[in-house]
Amino acid sequence: MAWKNAFDKAKPVFVTIYATVIIGIVFSSLYVISAIYSGKSAADSTTSWLSHVGSPPLEQAPNVSQPEIVRAIATPSLGPQSMSTRPIWEAPPRTKKMPPLKKFRLSKELVQQRVKDNVVIVTFGNYAFMDFILTWVKHLTDLGLSNLLIGAMDTKLLEALYWKGVPVFDMGSHMSTIDVGWGSPTFHKMGREKVILIDSILPYGFELLMCDTDMVWLKDPLPYLARYAEADVLTSSDQVVPTVTDDRLDIWQQVGAAYNIGIFHWRPTDPAKRLAKEWKDMLLADEKIWDQNGFNDIVRRQLGPPVDGESGLVYAFDGSLKLGVLPASIFCSGHTYFVQAMHQQLRLEPYAVHTTFQYAGTEGKRHRLREGMVFYDPPEYYDAPGGFLSFKPSIPKSLLLDGEHNVKSHFTLINYQIKQIRTALAIASLLNRTLVMPPLWCRLDRLWFPHPGVLEGSITRQPFICPLDHVFELRRRVLTTFFSTVLTRFNWWKLFQEVRVSWVIPKGCFEFLSTNFEALGIGGKLKLCGVVWCRQFFGTFGWRVNVMLKELPAEIFGPPIGIREYSFFDNPLMPKQVKESWLDVQLCQQGTRDCIASNTTTPSGALRFPKRSNEETAREEKFRNRAKRYVGIWCCVAEHTPGHIYYDMYWDEKPGWRPIPPQTREDDHPPP
Repeated sequence: MAWKNAFDKAKPVFVTIYATVIIGIVFSSLYVISAIYSGKSAADSTTSWLSHVGSPPLEQAPNVSQPEIVRAIATPSLGPQSMSTRPIWEAPPRTKKMPPLKKFRLSKELVQQRVKDNVVIVTFGNYAFMDFILTWVKHLTDLGLSNLLIGAMDTKLLEALYWKGVPVFDMGSHMSTIDVGWGSPTFHKMGREKVILIDSILPYGFELLMCDTDMVWLKDPLPYLARYAEADVLTSSDQVVPTVTDDRLDIWQQVGAAYNIGIFHWRPTDPAKRLAKEWKDMLLADEKIWDQNGFNDIVRRQLGPPVDGESGLVYAFDGSLKLGVLPASIFCSGHTYFVQAMHQQLRLEPYAVHTTFQYAGTEGKRHRLREGMVFYDPPEYYDAPGGFLSFKPSIPKSLLLDGEHNVKSHFTLINYQIKQIRTALAIASLLNRTLVMPPLWCRLDRLWFPHPGVLEGSITRQPFICPLDHVFELRRRVLTTFFSTVLTRFNWWKLFQEVRVSWVIPKGCFEFLSTNFEALGIGGKLKLCGVVWCRQFFGTFGWRVNVMLKELPAEIFGPPIGIREYSFFDNPLMPKQVKESWLDVQLCQQGTRDCIASNTTTPSGALRFPKRSNEETAREEKFRNRAKRYVGIWCCVAEHTPGHIYYDMYWDEKPGWRPIPPQTREDDHPPP
């Protein structure tokens, strides 16, 4: 009776389907949850900072120029000192206008007001990354750190952060407010702004912990950095093979991957200042050099000897700079954290995670952080219109553990899960609910180049829960096929390490410049242009948008289907009322009593859903158009060009389907 009363007062909240077969697939359980209260009532105090009045809502479509919400309402005029020293998240009173832009210019005095123990932590970005920046700040303040500053590359971000009480300065970039995309000319401009910023702050005499916005802090890093007081620069890296099993610096002689400039700490020493200046001059002199490549080239110009036998520091750059490589196990990349879970296997506490090694652009970075439950979303994210649907897949042990881990066994496992997810997507579409994706199990890693299943020397467990972007498309697919083709055909490791991508596209051409191209036997410059390029490497799908997180035209693809990450209901930010509200649902035969494809419940409070409804059949063509675009590729097999293999949402309808790469150029396109 208590369940019935609760149901009478609200929409059905959670539903469990006990049926054994849905379109031939075994489910152990399926859940449905409704939006039972507004975002306002669902707001938890821990996320109130995300939805302050007068601030841009974060749950608008990402990476587009959002409607202007920050208005020039009368607010108090505050001097630069009060703006910079006010406690973070303490918004200024709204009685007078916002201070003029010149008050936010970078200066030693402005930075001094945020410094603690001579250290300042800095990131920067534009308005498209507002939610990343707020997440970055929230993690630091939760760790008790307030010595931070945000560089705003557009005035929209500057105003929004100011009204939220976040310390911000104007970088004078006058940049677009939208997501510029990795590798674009504006992306390269952002990289140069970082170097200019480092070169500007070091002469102030403060230590600088510079970070990208697509990373989060999980533990206070300052005590760790202080352990290496002799270091001029401490940098993270793309290392995927552990060189130590404790929290010491990585062994520099064994770090073969690139130093990653998404997390690095600078001390205001003369060698560090010389490095910053030379790096800046190099990038400003040649717009085609990627900032990270430039950093690696300069720092590795001289590498060795070690500073001593204990610290793990090494002389680098000009022979006077003392460099340390932060351990990849605890200053994690997207691979060591989300794929290898290296910190867990080595029983270490991670300090940070940087969303590298992923395949879905900004949307993929956001989704990865959500999967890890380290991204802060506003309350409305947990209160989707129409409610949620979730299921627990049933996967036979043999598919996970039996036999070798190879391409065939990997695709057998993935295909089994894809078929269940396809059914869940169909039900979510019919009920107009947001699907909470299940954990996705993989036997093989996904990369950009041929590999034996997992990276040699890594500690990737098989099978493992893989990020959603390993199988499903969360953004537009543009360059995957090109990279898998080029990196298979040539000496992939040298090319992967050395390629410099200008991404300036004159008349439809891409230029790939590499210091090692001559050694690879293909000359000093590879240029592929226009239609020939698109047909050869992209096929017919070159600029097609494969989306789970973006809109598709409803007249062709049917109604949108929202998704959430597999850890959604485990997130501490999930309202308690949602997690504790469960109702039973039963699958039934079409045409029997109370068996309809809707959210209508029976007098007993149960929801009876048909195994296969007429409505599903009527909408099937549009649904198929949508669903088949949701899956991506696996990459890559060796000794075949191209080396990638397409996932197929409807593999089970094609007799004799096998996981093989495209055999001809004409075959190189997503499944029809």
